[in-house]
Amino acid sequence: MLTRLKDGIKGAFRIGQTMSVLGRTGFNWMRGDRPPAPRLLRQTFESLGATYIKLGQFIASSPTFFPKEYVEEFQGCLDSTPNLPYRVIRKIIEEELGRPVEEVFTDIDPVALASASIAQVHVARLISGEEVVIKVQKPGVRNILLTDLNFLYVSARILETLAPKLSWTSLSDIVDEIQRTMMEECDFIKEANNLEVFRQFLHDTHNTDATVPKVYEQCSSRRILVMERFHGVSLTDLDSIRGYTNNPEGTLITAMNTWFSSLTQCEFFHADVHAGNLMVLRDGRVGFIDFGIVGRIAPDTWQAVNDFIQTVMVGNFDGMADAMIRVGVTRHTVEASLLANDLRTLYSKMDQMVPDTVAYTADRAEDDVNHLLLDMVKVGESHGLHFPREFALLLKQFLYFDRYVHILAPEMDMFMDDRLKMLH
Repeated sequence: MLTRLKDGIKGAFRIGQTMSVLGRTGFNWMRGDRPPAPRLLRQTFESLGATYIKLGQFIASSPTFFPKEYVEEFQGCLDSTPNLPYRVIRKIIEEELGRPVEEVFTDIDPVALASASIAQVHVARLISGEEVVIKVQKPGVRNILLTDLNFLYVSARILETLAPKLSWTSLSDIVDEIQRTMMEECDFIKEANNLEVFRQFLHDTHNTDATVPKVYEQCSSRRILVMERFHGVSLTDLDSIRGYTNNPEGTLITAMNTWFSSLTQCEFFHADVHAGNLMVLRDGRVGFIDFGIVGRIAPDTWQAVNDFIQTVMVGNFDGMADAMIRVGVTRHTVEASLLANDLRTLYSKMDQMVPDTVAYTADRAEDDVNHLLLDMVKVGESHGLHFPREFALLLKQFLYFDRYVHILAPEMDMFMDDRLKMLH
């Protein structure tokens, strides 16, 4: 009872904070501070903290749900936050362990390795000698998320009642999806399980060229995750990679084949393979990290996506259009031939995306991925199609790899190289 009362008080306080930020934003608007609506919304979300930052990132990765100008603006939604004092982090670790940190770790670096809206990461060493990283959930995050998302859900239902036309976009369903995704990201036990499932997948497929961090379950919990520390560099750091291997192209192929095979042989796929989550380790192996966001795709949807990839490989735009229609949801009759013509135009732009005379950087790769994804979805939506978010997640990872090919193996044909087992 006391716990519920405390949570209720915290929830009421959080709603008060939210209304205060919204009121301040409205006051500034009345005073004449009127940036474009997408930028204003992003700035407001960043002021509101963890939930809304994550919501902004959801918007950025969900062109199937939100207008293009908002998706593009929220690419800049910042998830880096000021470090919490080490004494706060230490207290959380001890609460979760139920004992002093000295009984588990010989030392913990008080300076955070990274700090985001939900968690903070510190380097440490176990008493048994292993170097690890500790991912620590920030205090009160889960309660804030639940309060904010319940508030958003009620607001969405009211808005749908007042504007019945919004039922097609189903705002409340979107909030439900956001809540499921965010609460999973707050449960480090689920992330630990994801790491172990992916490790078993690598073992079952006899893949010794890729790896994931080992989880130290005896000192992990729902709020702290202790993992093996990887030493290496980002997949797009070509100069450093050459210090670890004389075959950067082969390293990229390993990463791609590992991810593609997970689509059919693992219960989920890594849904955020940006350059920071793919490492080349000192021994040349590819390290997949951060399994807080994973995707699951239904067999019939995967078959349509598989067909889409095959038709892309051979340049069959009629087949691409047919596959997109099977993936999407529509209330209209879609003219496949017209969709095929628009895809043909877009595909020609893809081929011109990377001029040979311009250095291709990781930042540029991410920008191109986002813009191309937006364009592909826009083409489909212009024909009355709405795509499930899992399709956008899947396609975005595929496009990330296409960009990495331009950085690490510009002579390789992604669709024709026999070493790539995309469809196996």
